Amino acid sequence: MLTRRAFIRRVLQTISGALGAASVAAVVFRRRAAANTKTARWAFLVDTYKCVGCGFCVKACKLENDVPYEANATRTWVERYILTKKGELLIDTPKGARDGFISPNVQLGKNTYREVKPDEIAKAFFVPKLCNQCENPPCVQVCPVGATYQTEDGVVLVDRKWCIGCGYCIMACPYGVRFFHPVYRVADKCNFCYHRISQGMKPACVEACPFGARLIGDLSNPSDPVTQYIMTQRVGVLKEDYGTKPQVYYVGLSKEVR
Repeated sequence: MLTRRAFIRRVLQTISGALGAASVAAVVFRRRAAANTKTARWAFLVDTYKCVGCGFCVKACKLENDVPYEANATRTWVERYILTKKGELLIDTPKGARDGFISPNVQLGKNTYREVKPDEIAKAFFVPKLCNQCENPPCVQVCPVGATYQTEDGVVLVDRKWCIGCGYCIMACPYGVRFFHPVYRVADKCNFCYHRISQGMKPACVEACPFGARLIGDLSNPSDPVTQYIMTQRVGVLKEDYGTKPQVYYVGLSKEVR
């Protein structure tokens, strides 16, 4: 039986072979910006230095996108990373951080917690996660009915009317951002609040963040502040080696982040 890891590897190898070696991301940005095309190319900028793990973004996303509030599923979430002085790495995201991190105890599993005292901590930080709207999205490649597709402005959407719930896209996503919607029983994920950005509004999570840790921008616009930041400052993406070309860029992405 094909494991999830083997499935993802096979999909990515296929895509990589078709597209050739990935070019340096910064070069792509500069070429796109220089082209100054009229079609937007949406991208997120997440500043881990500014995130405090309050969970306001997660609450706002659930309410905006019709994801049941009590369900253990969410389109975006925040992870807490704690590196102890002994070199132990602890990661948790209780309820996706919907209620923030109100306890110093780290949740290691269902009903399993680890108390971490302040003097044990060498480093701690928060990392918001969401769909990366990959330029080479494996989820689109594996969907057998075309229910998952990529718009001209780069956002990957799911058509609930066409989705048959096979779960291939969930297995193919190397970032684990997809899930079965507990009500509609189809694949679901973040779409940058496409219904809002298409109308000139900001995504719900961006509006809800009181610290400006989340920003959205248009990479096709060289004057966009987010584009300018990505082009000129040090940013990182998750799992760059996979060749999916994520469109969520991080400021202060620590090497411990998975």
